[in-house]
Amino acid sequence: MAKGTNSAEFERGWQAAIEAARHWHEAQAMQAMVQSRRSRFPKNHEREAELHTRCAAMMDTLSPDDP
Repeated sequence: MAKGTNSAEFERGWQAAIEAARHWHEAQAMQAMVQSRRSRFPKNHEREAELHTRCAAMMDTLSPDDP
């Protein structure tokens, strides 16, 4: 597809997929934080939560026109 020629249906699907991925990363971050509170060694879980939080924030920067 040429740049900027995505159909409306494709755009809706793209937005839905990005939203689902963002929610999944947010849920994984929350789960990791809960595990860190219950763990004797919480740093690994805290790092995992931070990673998922960053990934969720990056979802908005993705575009279907990216190579």
